[in-house]
Amino acid sequence: MKNRLQDNSPSSDDAQFRSRLPGIFVAGCLLVLIIGLLLPKPDKYPPVPAASAAPPTGAASGAHPSAPGPRFYPRRSHPQSSIAPALTAAEIVTNKVAQFARSRRQLARAMAAHFKKTFPDEFERFFDAAETGRYEEMDAIYQSLKKQREDGTDTAWFGPQWRALTETLGVAEAAHDWPPQKLLDYGNAVLDALRPGMVYVGGTDAGCFIPTLLNETSDGEQHVILTQNALADGSYLDYLKFQYGDRMTTLTQEDSARAFKDYIADAGKRLEHDQQFPEEPKQLKPGEDVRVIDNKVQVSGQVAVMSINEKLFQTFMQNNPGVSFALEESFPFKSTYAQAAPLGPVMELGVQDEQRALTAERAAQSVDYWRTTAQQLLTDPGSPPDSEARKAYAKLVSSQAGLLLDRNYTGEAEQAFRIANEICPASPEVVFRYVNLLVEQQRLRDAISVGENATHAAPANQQFRDLLRNLKQKQMK
Repeated sequence: MKNRLQDNSPSSDDAQFRSRLPGIFVAGCLLVLIIGLLLPKPDKYPPVPAASAAPPTGAASGAHPSAPGPRFYPRRSHPQSSIAPALTAAEIVTNKVAQFARSRRQLARAMAAHFKKTFPDEFERFFDAAETGRYEEMDAIYQSLKKQREDGTDTAWFGPQWRALTETLGVAEAAHDWPPQKLLDYGNAVLDALRPGMVYVGGTDAGCFIPTLLNETSDGEQHVILTQNALADGSYLDYLKFQYGDRMTTLTQEDSARAFKDYIADAGKRLEHDQQFPEEPKQLKPGEDVRVIDNKVQVSGQVAVMSINEKLFQTFMQNNPGVSFALEESFPFKSTYAQAAPLGPVMELGVQDEQRALTAERAAQSVDYWRTTAQQLLTDPGSPPDSEARKAYAKLVSSQAGLLLDRNYTGEAEQAFRIANEICPASPEVVFRYVNLLVEQQRLRDAISVGENATHAAPANQQFRDLLRNLKQKQMK
């Protein structure tokens, strides 16, 4: 699945960014870490509601595993008429996608008028295709528009309304790639974990677009939903203000400029340190591309983009101190870990209540939750190891494992990594994070076993082959 969360690449006079797929970066970055371990040390407008022509359809009851742990908050109930036949999961998803497309067309038109941008015929054709389920046609229109923007041939239509197209495509793409019931189960598992008033921050495509679809097309509370990945893009900030400026304090362009400036200054200092003190531990992060060209610091790459996103997210949370946030991360925001705790399949941030804080008991409950979830996935013939559902759930487990490890619940973190690896043995992020932990513990035999399972599951993956070779060479020393 292509990543739709960062189609608007941020730019700055002081920085040049090239956004990449978060999962690809994470795998590459973690590969650097693994190899390093193996080598010798040295504006306020209300949201536009769904079109009245589309009455809400019933949502399938997406039951999440029942396990000890955080309380869940049932959001909605959808009794079927005793006369009308029950809709199938496929019919429910199809209706929801059409309803979402109608709503996003209305939103895009309103935003284009507000920001004085053109609304080309291609936009209308895009939403026509989305509403009627013509996925390939919709995707082709989107890609053509995206290329026009990238080539600079036609950008008069580009503005915050572009995000409405991106979200529509992301939703349709998920419906295209996921079995309908699995999509409903996943989205409801996330949304049902949220407490009233929570802001949900998605990270991956599945983790953002599926909950967004169900959140806006079902009865019950509609949460504010945003993505952690596009905060560094100015047009996305305008999009958030247009949608949610009456509900919370959104980020400003000044906030964005400040985050860019602060990051570049900090990156320049760390680069200078690494150049002056080559024998000391590197301060630049793996994959962080920082250079000085014509006496000006220039940065590029996913690490830089996500570092700025993290700074902006910190500002966003500070601007809304009375708001609770839940996160499904694409890229670890470790600055949020100190007051984070598992919340069903996602993480709650800024936890102040001791009853919800991360403790040894809560860590064990998280592992139990995922053990139950894994058992359901592993015994379901409709969920093969390489399915989108298995990949998405493995990512969720891996993220919580990373939190547990950061908070020194090492045993529980290892169990969570093992569960994630069982769910999807070919997940690069899971493999490299799990192996990294095992190598740090001097458990090369166990690390090799994980590497061998990864190469068996994905024999064409060169990173896995390189990892396994390095592990075996380390074992021979």
